[in-house]
Amino acid sequence: MKKPQAHPPPAESSHEDSELFRAHVADATPHATKPFLPKRAKPAPHAKFKRADEAQVLRDSLELSSLEGILDNGDHLNYCRSGVSEQILRKLRRGRFSVQAEIDLHGLTVLRAREELNSFLAECRREHLGCVRIIHGKGLRSGHAGPILKSKVAVWLKQAIYVVAYTSARPVDGGTGALYVLLERIR
Repeated sequence: MKKPQAHPPPAESSHEDSELFRAHVADATPHATKPFLPKRAKPAPHAKFKRADEAQVLRDSLELSSLEGILDNGDHLNYCRSGVSEQILRKLRRGRFSVQAEIDLHGLTVLRAREELNSFLAECRREHLGCVRIIHGKGLRSGHAGPILKSKVAVWLKQAIYVVAYTSARPVDGGTGALYVLLERIR
């Protein structure tokens, strides 16, 4: 077995080496010393959109309370303006009214969907249409939040004074992913 070799101790630098080093760095200027600055504590994080988020939560909570009375069973939506016969809603649910126009909103953002829906309904009113179909989708890609557009569209339609009634469509026309909407006819 070999013994590990010991390294010789570093040689003392000679006076010549020191002189040589000083000659090479003679024209160098030393750096100015900077005062020591202690690290500052990081500022507390703040939400940039806190007010907007809180306002949206308030709006959503108010809208959800207005969903009361329009959920039938499970995913099925029904709404009938007060003073309108239940028979009208039953005929609408059975598809007895001819659908005169339709719009497909699923896949749009909430803001864009509202704009499209408003312009569609305004056009339907100008054309004196009575029954339309609105496709909002079933919200299958909405995750745990559930169908977002479906609930928003239900609230928007309930708030519109010219909507007489609406109900989820028959399976052949989109089922719970679409609505038949009965509009008040302009005289």
